[in-house]
Amino acid sequence: MNVQPNNSNLATVQHDGVAVLQPHQPKSLASEIFFRLMQSRGAVAGLLIILLSVLMAVLAPVLSPYPIDQMNLDQRLQGPSAAHWFGTDEFGRDLLSRVLHGTRISLLMGIVSVLVAGVIGVLLGIVSGYYRRLDLAIMLVTDILFAFPSLLLAIAIVAVLGVGIGNATLAVAIAVIPYYVRQVRASVLAIKEKEFIEAVRALGMSDAKILFSHILPNIWAPIIVLSTLQFGGSILAAAGLSFLGLGAQPPIPELGTMSYVGITFMSQAWWLSVVPGVVILLIVLGFNLLGDGLRDALDPKQ
Repeated sequence: MNVQPNNSNLATVQHDGVAVLQPHQPKSLASEIFFRLMQSRGAVAGLLIILLSVLMAVLAPVLSPYPIDQMNLDQRLQGPSAAHWFGTDEFGRDLLSRVLHGTRISLLMGIVSVLVAGVIGVLLGIVSGYYRRLDLAIMLVTDILFAFPSLLLAIAIVAVLGVGIGNATLAVAIAVIPYYVRQVRASVLAIKEKEFIEAVRALGMSDAKILFSHILPNIWAPIIVLSTLQFGGSILAAAGLSFLGLGAQPPIPELGTMSYVGITFMSQAWWLSVVPGVVILLIVLGFNLLGDGLRDALDPKQ
């Protein structure tokens, strides 16, 4: 028997001189998910955008042609040129260097906020879905938080805690927690009545063992998809807070702050706001495209 792979989901198998098409069989679940993910052009494009953004953030000190705080008033508000690819700002600082470092700060704020929201939200969602006695109290608080738009809730939290990168990141995390609670709670409610859960419960297994050894591993798919989508939303929310003056403060090179400062010079130096805004747009687009691809790849109905 001779097997010849092709570029589709089928493999050509030579059996007794007759060509037969058989479905492609990945070696493992992980390889099957990766195979499905790579079939989506949008997911591949999103993954490339994210990898490029992370590479820019990690290598920002190396890639930056100038120090981010180097001023040259003789070259202030200069348009894009060979010396300054993205132009200069109102103090003559190189915009490319500041955008590279701003990408690092924006990604870090998004990662930290999603990690904090994910850990707290997953724990609360598991407890709410498994223990009916605590469900009412947890969901009451969750519904109250859901009554406010996420950005408005984050603004209110920053108003209480004070402005700054740390408080803005925490505010975004708190605003995202309800999404995790609802998603995880729904998944736990659907799986806790399954026969294998009833079986391990009948064997006397502790609730903690059931939750973290049997229920949690079976609800990772929606959590991963939600986290991927929330990365983009959290970065956008953090940039929005900075744009409103509630997050990173000048002269910190954060993308939202740079966009806000550039509005003052929009008529004579449009690139000060447009370039950071486009970078934010591309990062959020990348995470959304990857999240959509993961949702399809992890869907058991597919």
